[in-house]
Amino acid sequence: MAIKGVLFDFSGTLFRVESTASWLRAALTARGLALPPDEEARLAAALDRAGALPGGSPTPKAPGHLAGLVARRDESAELHRAAYTGLARTVPLPDPGLYDALYDRHMAPEAWQAYPDALDVLRGLRARGVRVGVVSNIGWDPRPVFRTHGLDPYVDAYVLSYEHGVQKPDPRLFAHGCDALAVAPADTLMVGDDHRADGGAAALGCAVHFVAHLPVRQRPDALRTVLTLVGGAG
Repeated sequence: MAIKGVLFDFSGTLFRVESTASWLRAALTARGLALPPDEEARLAAALDRAGALPGGSPTPKAPGHLAGLVARRDESAELHRAAYTGLARTVPLPDPGLYDALYDRHMAPEAWQAYPDALDVLRGLRARGVRVGVVSNIGWDPRPVFRTHGLDPYVDAYVLSYEHGVQKPDPRLFAHGCDALAVAPADTLMVGDDHRADGGAAALGCAVHFVAHLPVRQRPDALRTVLTLVGGAG
């Protein structure tokens, strides 16, 4: 199979969100609040256990009143915000305004870091003439994150679940990605970190490659395998 297009997941694949502690601290600062270090650490740990940070620790089994919302959270911007602010609200915080501040913070470009090899890999694909798309389960537009970190010039198309009302592993989202690149599924590689969600591309006929969702410092070069799988010089 000659790979003519590569679809990448966003969070945990090309980028990693900041730690829950950093996320909470930024929201506190935005609200003009300061907490004792031990209280800040306690709340950060509780938010992490709740799965309240999108792109952070995996969301555990959601409380009953949130289960349906969490299952469909990536189908619209409204559902995404409601699901994650709902999860955050399972943790009592000292200021009610923090719940929206936390949600807003996770969309800020400075809340994200690109994996160290992401830019080189996207450049390498461009040099090989391989088209690149981003297919993400998400409730907001990550293009500003890509622009801020210099990756946007190497992305040909963004296919975002909230814009289509369908989320991975539904093959329809991957089909939108292939269509956007004008590349047949049989000539497309999907790269992601979630075996269930990203593995859905296989049902469409795409090849699939997985990377581990790890902190940036612990995963310096896992994406470089993509260049080997694609082949060619660049």
